[in-house]
Amino acid sequence: MLFNSYEFIFIFMPVVLLIYYILIKQKLILGSKIWIVISSLFFYSWWNIAYLPLIIGSILFNYLIGTLLSVKTLEKKKLVFIFGLVVNISILLFFKYADFMISNVNLLTDSKFQLLKIILPLGISFFTITQIAYLVDCYEGLIKEMSLLNYTLFVTFFPHLLMGPILHHKQMMPQFDSLKQKLFNHKNMYAGIF
Repeated sequence: MLFNSYEFIFIFMPVVLLIYYILIKQKLILGSKIWIVISSLFFYSWWNIAYLPLIIGSILFNYLIGTLLSVKTLEKKKLVFIFGLVVNISILLFFKYADFMISNVNLLTDSKFQLLKIILPLGISFFTITQIAYLVDCYEGLIKEMSLLNYTLFVTFFPHLLMGPILHHKQMMPQFDSLKQKLFNHKNMYAGIF
């Protein structure tokens, strides 16, 4: 679903905002976060639901690594951090360059390895690099709260999921926790629509 598609403009966005503001008006902060996560995952899987397990698995993996990195007594902290980086970068390289590498091996060695015909998952660079930034923040001790729901919201928030920008956890999460910032504001709505 593209941001300029009729489905997004006339169905998805109005329904998401309407239910979100109803939940906020009822002071259901947890419910509003869950609603945005579900909406964001639906938005992501609209293009190809086959990649939904990829983003969910990536979130769970990185949340686990981030949680381990925030344990102050962890002995092999640097090793866990490097492992997290290697897994993230490997997944990114696999989806972006596996067929390219196979093609080059075939060309250079005159072999006939089959291409994997991988379709690049939407936003994989953005959500992977966002999660790498999160792991760096965890490694440096900058992450203070470790909620799986907040982390999932941070990674999947649909306005930045596919096209960025790359955000840090500390920049984004306070905006979801302040009820004052969540209340409907005509000026913000006008600026957002514009």
